[in-house]
Amino acid sequence: MKIVERQIIFFVFYSHKKLQMKIEIGQSAPDFTLYDTEKKQLTLSELKGRNVVLLFFPLAFTSTCTKELCSVRDNISWYNNANAKVLGISVDSLQTLAKFKEEQKLNFTLLSDFNKEVSAAYGSFYEMFGYNMKGVSKRSAFVIDGEGIIRYAEVLDNASEIPDFNAIQEVLSALN
Repeated sequence: MKIVERQIIFFVFYSHKKLQMKIEIGQSAPDFTLYDTEKKQLTLSELKGRNVVLLFFPLAFTSTCTKELCSVRDNISWYNNANAKVLGISVDSLQTLAKFKEEQKLNFTLLSDFNKEVSAAYGSFYEMFGYNMKGVSKRSAFVIDGEGIIRYAEVLDNASEIPDFNAIQEVLSALN
């Protein structure tokens, strides 16, 4: 019995590590389907023909995440004019993200990656975060063009840093 338990634990640990990928500019964006704060499914590949900005963030209601996402909120017209759909993704629950979106008056889609699969597929995953929290999204930014190709990738190891929004805007400008 103990041998079987050890094998299962090893398999789960190994499988999870294997999922963590590094995203390269020029590759096809890994497709996914997640639920938004209105409990509707969104599939990345259904957004073909439109630029997409993926913003992974660690946790709703934290100071840096609030600052980052409110900056996007305040500049959403720029993203809309660049034909870009902004998607914020974290491992928070749908209910937590809905409350966060409401309180901060965020005017773009938030998606729950509660099962942590999309964060891992994009190489945007902390195995261990502050206060011994396991499995939190890394702050990351990706620009995906209308054909589903990664045109910008930034994965930050330091959660107190914010993505380079000037670089993101330059890439989006070049795509239009």
